[in-house]
Amino acid sequence: MAPIPTPQTPFGRVLTAMVTPFTPDGALDVDGAQRLAAHLVDAGNDGLIINGTTGESPTTSDAEKDRLVRAVREAVGDRAFVVAGVGTNDTRHSVELARAAERAGAHGLLAVTPYYNKPPQEGLFRHFSAIADATELPVMLYDIPGRSGVPIDTETIVRLSAHPRIVANKDAKGDLGRAGWAIARSGLAWYSGDDMLNLPLLSIGAVGFVSVVGHVVTPELRALLDAHLNGDVQKATEIHQRLLPVFTGMFRTQGVITTKAALTLQGLPAGPLRLPLVELTPEETAQLKADLTAGGVQL
Repeated sequence: MAPIPTPQTPFGRVLTAMVTPFTPDGALDVDGAQRLAAHLVDAGNDGLIINGTTGESPTTSDAEKDRLVRAVREAVGDRAFVVAGVGTNDTRHSVELARAAERAGAHGLLAVTPYYNKPPQEGLFRHFSAIADATELPVMLYDIPGRSGVPIDTETIVRLSAHPRIVANKDAKGDLGRAGWAIARSGLAWYSGDDMLNLPLLSIGAVGFVSVVGHVVTPELRALLDAHLNGDVQKATEIHQRLLPVFTGMFRTQGVITTKAALTLQGLPAGPLRLPLVELTPEETAQLKADLTAGGVQL
């Protein structure tokens, strides 16, 4: 039995986009992934995004993606939503990944905007619709034009929201004005996909976060969310401001790089990166330590 979704929070409220741990020789670390997943759920995550960009999905094979979904489901059972990233810039490939994720036991799908080939809005509509048609799983769109090159326009989001299985959007567009209109008109469950904008997005109707910094500050994100839901704007703002050094430090360079470094500093499973990503320099690691410490993270 899966976790119980609600229309307002189909994947819970606090989710972490989980890294994919590798062994020292660069192979998939299944045991490490299970230990990290259990740790993140214990820390307070309602869900985990597996095989997203933070999971180094561009450099993991389809077979590794399948193994990872199965391993994480085994590790966390139904204590949390396991949402599988299936987005590529090839609709047929994304449909195959969606069906494989459903067979592997995922509770939902994350579908990023096709990247590099820059399709028009009608192409985006048909792409996301094909993924949603392929399985019985609920789908979260992922709008991140800084990576994909193309935004999902508000009109397209509204059209897609009519699909019964497209239930949510992960917003990394960085445009609060357009987000406000899309939230109001689509009725989708809105998740912040940009940690620095977690609190601002809550203020215009977001229901929760898909976070990278959740790897190290899930309890604080939960406290911020709870304060906002309880109407304590001052407390939510104070927590947001305390976390600013963490938000800044974790994105001084590419987020997977800093996240794996932070986990390693805490003695948690992470392992090396796959090229073209590279490890932090000693100077960058020292800066990350300083940033995390300034934000209250224990190392």
